[in-house]
Amino acid sequence: MISFDDYVRLRGERLVRLARLLVRDRHLAEDLVQDVLGRAFVRWERISRAEDVDTYVKRMLVNQHISWRRKRSSSEVAVDTSAGHLERADPADIGAEAAERDAAWQLIAELPPKQRATLVLRYYEDLDDAAIGEILRCSPVTVRTQAMRALATLRRRLVDEAALTRKDVNR
Repeated sequence: MISFDDYVRLRGERLVRLARLLVRDRHLAEDLVQDVLGRAFVRWERISRAEDVDTYVKRMLVNQHISWRRKRSSSEVAVDTSAGHLERADPADIGAEAAERDAAWQLIAELPPKQRATLVLRYYEDLDDAAIGEILRCSPVTVRTQAMRALATLRRRLVDEAALTRKDVNR
């Protein structure tokens, strides 16, 4: 049984990185993790006996993020407006690569919370459908459906973005 202090010391920063990918803002991510760890501390004796403590805490993190999104009266999303639109540039240009990555994250940030969580858990945490389903408390089929819908939305938005860019160039 791992102590709460040891768990936070070992996994705290990784939880903040996961939260940052969910909320797209470092400070909100830290607040989210602090809130979740505060709730976990109170129940740590029971949580530490769980089969997979990481899965339990990640589930708490995702659920709290979704709860936060429901409670907010506005749909504010942290956005770096300096990144501009998706543009292909010289692959050696690190700035263009960073701008392209940021634009992709902006598109991901616009996805519904469960779809975003599914993509983050699959591609950032490198979890399989069963593990994601356990965290999100849904079946692996639902995980695949969420991922499929999220990727279809991203593809559609990228095509729309490219069409807008071509229109702007042709003017």
